[in-house]
Amino acid sequence: MSTQFPRSGAAAPHDDAVYEIEKVVAGGYGLTRDEAGVILIRGGLPGEQVRAAVRPAKGVRQGQMTEVLRPSPDRVTASELPTTDLAHASYEAQLRYKRDFVREALTRIAKLDAGSVEPTVPSESAQGYRSGAQYLITPQGLAYRERRGHRPLLVDHDPLIAPFVAELLNRIDVQQLAPAQEIAVRGSFLTGEVVAALIGPGEPRAYLRAADHLMDLGAVGVSLAVPAGKRFSAGVRLIAGESSVVERFGGVDLPVSAVGFAQINPQAAGQAYTQVAELAGRGTHATDLYGGAGAIGRHLTEQFERVTVLDSSAEALMRGRQAAAEAGVGNITFQQGAAEELDELSAEVIVVDPPRAGLDPAVRDHIHASTADRLVYVSCDPATWARDISDLVGRGWRLGRVIPHDFYPQTSHVEVVSVLER
Repeated sequence: MSTQFPRSGAAAPHDDAVYEIEKVVAGGYGLTRDEAGVILIRGGLPGEQVRAAVRPAKGVRQGQMTEVLRPSPDRVTASELPTTDLAHASYEAQLRYKRDFVREALTRIAKLDAGSVEPTVPSESAQGYRSGAQYLITPQGLAYRERRGHRPLLVDHDPLIAPFVAELLNRIDVQQLAPAQEIAVRGSFLTGEVVAALIGPGEPRAYLRAADHLMDLGAVGVSLAVPAGKRFSAGVRLIAGESSVVERFGGVDLPVSAVGFAQINPQAAGQAYTQVAELAGRGTHATDLYGGAGAIGRHLTEQFERVTVLDSSAEALMRGRQAAAEAGVGNITFQQGAAEELDELSAEVIVVDPPRAGLDPAVRDHIHASTADRLVYVSCDPATWARDISDLVGRGWRLGRVIPHDFYPQTSHVEVVSVLER
């Protein structure tokens, strides 16, 4: 029995042809080949025979699937959202694919044996795990940014959003949010509270009606962020209530806001941070680079006499200092600066959790020049992680355990927790 898919309104592809999907690759694409080379077909699963229309391109071509002729036993029925690209596969299959993404990056990019890659650690919840989201505000309602086009897609139902956050979002009257262009929300699974940030031009007084509307719906605080090329880089001002809510990550409670970075699946992140502490071991001094508010660094404080957290975000560091003081944790220091600017080189263990671009060459030089004999590397991008691992192994570091973690079920994103020693 076959499954058919409607065509989109995109530019006309070539005529349909039949393809055999070899595997799923990063981005959630099914990889296939013809006489002209590799084709990536969104929505295809390994072992499937599909009909797809392929667009000509100079590089790797992409195809639009129109029909599944021989479905995989891993295929499930799912609504297609811009926020998902693996929801059409069973969750057990998603975990296998994500391990394969890490294994492939390790062999193809780092040129290392992938036997050390362990099974993917699952998220406790495969749906309803997102405690935060950001949407466009349109006259018709809240909307997603469409992944492959320019028109916004109205939010009907997002199964990934935590129910207590979705309850507030579903009651919003967008007419009350003017002149805001976007809205970001962040909830706490620990307390059930939600804070919001409106994004738009102008002074806070222009948003008092919008703030009142959100507070009436149950938000405990509303902030205003000026639109900027880099997310929330042009400043944020509190309009009403609280700027943050308290969330639990593993064994640590931290304030999180609608505008600051913090993992939106706190249960899954907490599992990973606990594992980072296990891999870090014990000692005198540990340094946490890209440490933010100290979600990882705080997990190290019981095992090290002192912990240094370094980050470029003053907002995150302020939240971290406040939370540590309130918890009575006195052996952690928060320092602002770029990772390559860390003055303290005496750490026995360095932990890094860099952005998607991975470690800058100067940071890798800095780590290698330090006294650390252990590096715990947390990554959200297997490709840049593998590039950095290759460089460090080439300098004499040895790769130990590699554990994929699933922070984002129904998507192709995978986190990697790994340890290197020398």
